[in-house]
Amino acid sequence: MFSPMIILFLLTIALIVAGSIEYFNHKQVLSSLPLRIHVNGTRGKSSVTRLVAAGLRAGGLKTYAKTTGTAPRVIDPEGKDRIIHRLRSPSIGEQVRLLKYFAQDKPDAVVLECMAVQPQYQWISEQEMIRSHIGVITNVRPDHVDEMGHSLNDIAKSLSNTIPRQGLLISGEESAYDIFNNVAEGRGTKVLSVDESEISEETLDQFSYMEHPQNVALALEVCEHAGVDRDVALNGMVKVSPDLGALIAWKLDFRGSSVSFINGMAANDPVSTLTIWNYTARRFSWNGDSCIFLNTREDRRTRSRQLLSLVMEEIKPDHCIIRGDNLEKMFSNLKHYSPNTKVTWIHAQDSVKTVSDVFSKLPDDSLIYAMGNQVGFGQELVDHIKMYRHHG
Repeated sequence: MFSPMIILFLLTIALIVAGSIEYFNHKQVLSSLPLRIHVNGTRGKSSVTRLVAAGLRAGGLKTYAKTTGTAPRVIDPEGKDRIIHRLRSPSIGEQVRLLKYFAQDKPDAVVLECMAVQPQYQWISEQEMIRSHIGVITNVRPDHVDEMGHSLNDIAKSLSNTIPRQGLLISGEESAYDIFNNVAEGRGTKVLSVDESEISEETLDQFSYMEHPQNVALALEVCEHAGVDRDVALNGMVKVSPDLGALIAWKLDFRGSSVSFINGMAANDPVSTLTIWNYTARRFSWNGDSCIFLNTREDRRTRSRQLLSLVMEEIKPDHCIIRGDNLEKMFSNLKHYSPNTKVTWIHAQDSVKTVSDVFSKLPDDSLIYAMGNQVGFGQELVDHIKMYRHHG
């Protein structure tokens, strides 16, 4: 009989051998993928991943992509979405398995959205799993502060874990350039910043949904460095199917009134939410009321307080529809900032029809901007109000 120490020793050796074999096999997988692109950032990761993949496909590159946005998806070389059905909780090991799957079809490029939040896992995702040629950091916003840090500098440092070695980083966050550049220099990587002001309104009007100019600027820069002409890449991008959390703009027809509905629920941090509102206000005009629909989560009270403050102190809409419970006291402390805002409360157990009924009672030609949380009730609401969408 073997002693427990000998058994433990043999198990340890077996694990080391198995791990070494797995690591060797993964290196072989990476070597068979000529172009690897890793997209990180606070907001816009899914959209940029889709846009880059579409641009590369338009340029003739056989491309696989994977997003982890509102609903995780694989996008094949034909641009078709395939939902990822998980049998367990999300894990960054998913990236390794997908890379192996992609490699079997011998693609020219793979584009992966970073699915890690904690700094150490972001580092592992890039430095051990993906080892990208081109890294993208879309922006730096105050989100996931418990994992990445409470200051923008801390969040920027956390995101910099996915800066590649001996490669290229393309970023849309000018304020974090010094932090990114310092890390990149140590890894032999060049940093490029994009300017969203170069993306014209005419370009944005080509999209079937509301795409942010920064996302387009980032994707075009990536495609150009991958050898695809910008005009060719853009032609592919404007045909892309948007992520479920993309910024959509619909005209909704109710009996007696027609309203515009803007879905900004995927951008659930205050800075991004305000940026999208300002962007929306520049591009739209309305004669009825301005209305905010705020979908809150009970487990994110701090974020609810931040968004309520944003609504009352910055946006000051004519009407505000708030879904959530036990928020009245929080709201009462903010009411004085916008005393003329009419408030409608929707309880967490109320149905999506309750919300659409409130929408239908707004004055004709009103604008509804939805913010807060997309997953769950938010997506159910979007799916429900499709029946009122005007297709003319």
